[in-house]
Amino acid sequence: MSFIVVQAIAGLASAASLFLIAVGLSIVFGVTRVVNFAHGSLYMLGAYVAYSLSTVIGHSFLGYLAAMLAAAIIVGSFGALMETSLLRRIYRAPELFQLLATFGVVLVVQDFTSILWGPDDRFASRMPGLDGSVTLMGHALPAYDFFMIAIAFLVLGGLWLLFHRTRFGVLVRAATEDREMVAALGIDQRWLFTGTFILGAMLAGLGGALQIPRQAASLAMDLNIIVDAFVVVVIGGMGSIMGAFVAAVLVSELLAFGVVILPEITLVLVFLVMAVTLILKPSGLFGRPEFTKGEDRRNFDPPIRAERGLVRAFWLGVLALGLLSPLLVGEFTIVVLTEIAILALFAASLHFLIWGGGLISFGHAAYFGLGAYGSGLAVFHLSLGMEPALLLAPVAGAGGALLFGWFCVRLSGIYMAMLTLAFAQIAWSAAFQWISFTGGDNGILGVWPSEWASEPIVFYYLSFGVCAGVIWGLRHAVFSPFGYTLRATRDSALRSAAIGVDVTRHRWLAFTLAGAAAGMAGGFFAF
Repeated sequence: MSFIVVQAIAGLASAASLFLIAVGLSIVFGVTRVVNFAHGSLYMLGAYVAYSLSTVIGHSFLGYLAAMLAAAIIVGSFGALMETSLLRRIYRAPELFQLLATFGVVLVVQDFTSILWGPDDRFASRMPGLDGSVTLMGHALPAYDFFMIAIAFLVLGGLWLLFHRTRFGVLVRAATEDREMVAALGIDQRWLFTGTFILGAMLAGLGGALQIPRQAASLAMDLNIIVDAFVVVVIGGMGSIMGAFVAAVLVSELLAFGVVILPEITLVLVFLVMAVTLILKPSGLFGRPEFTKGEDRRNFDPPIRAERGLVRAFWLGVLALGLLSPLLVGEFTIVVLTEIAILALFAASLHFLIWGGGLISFGHAAYFGLGAYGSGLAVFHLSLGMEPALLLAPVAGAGGALLFGWFCVRLSGIYMAMLTLAFAQIAWSAAFQWISFTGGDNGILGVWPSEWASEPIVFYYLSFGVCAGVIWGLRHAVFSPFGYTLRATRDSALRSAAIGVDVTRHRWLAFTLAGAAAGMAGGFFAF
């Protein structure tokens, strides 16, 4: 019994930290619909700012607490600058553009942080008054863990009061439900969005500041936390405060007990829970399905037309350059050109999915990996040659896409993107931990081209020819009747369904086709 209680408290302490960053992300997305990949950067900034302030005023409990709160306010100010200068201009942009823009902020903040604080980890002192331990059932637990749990409950209660007892909170809840109606009532959404983003940034900054007595501030904090935060938000339901809290507790407790009971599953446990949740309840545990009142104009793209004139001449020039360049360069450059051709096919397969079908996938690399492992395992375990192994690559990629896509295409937006990520992480975990079959992190060794293709220039022309052919095939698919129907489902799923188009089936087929192309690229990459 004591073991269960101790592990549960340890899980609650981790949940407190995860909740603080996830709830801010959930609130921001619920109102603005922006997929803010830079939310982890705000968390990291909070840790670094709190570290600096704690060295100056953190010599007592109240001083340390003041340093944490001041860090949250400073990060909130940075969030206001970020919202007014960048995000306000991309609210109506497609989700992928928002993601790329905020990822650019991640890179800027990382460089900025490295310049100010240096590349080394920064270790803060323990919080005065909470640097000891509490004995519970014969086990010593850090006193600071109980402080973290208390802060999480205080924040949860404060947010409930804010959103249920203030005018700002009522407007935020209304905007989460129906932004168009809020605008029709004369509410200035710009400042509502700014206020919401400041609140989310402050919560992220506070979450980072609270971490410094437990762990060092490092440049990897942002990317280490953002995926887990997205997972918690998606499991709980976008825009749901209670959902973020329950999901944070659920994930943290599963990890706390899973690492002891079944350590092998901890790498994939979080994503497995998210996948099951989205399959059974596509809008998350506490999320509400969005009822479409009309077509969102930002999803309408200009009609796709076949290349003509100068554009066609440009691509013919690229093709000629690809054919002639190996004759003019050295062996190392030929190897690099081979990788470029392979990665061009992989990028084209993802582009086909996003551009042609409007389907956002965060886990498309899984099919590249399935193709690579399909070829490598065929050579290593079945002793097949390069030719039949390469034929298995698109089959492996298409098989994975066929299986995963059956679940994914029934969702949309960020929920679909996160489910693709969950399946990709599950596939990665299987490859990483099944050492006897896949070689684990060492990979599969001894995968070489056939003797006739062993020369770099020969393998280049083989790769270039096949990759160029598959890319042309994807282009042809876009301008085929299937491609036109797929683009119709992208531009207006409701109208497509109204005229008898099976939207789910067309998206599933597009998913499978893109997976096969990515698998083909992975097969060549394995050699």
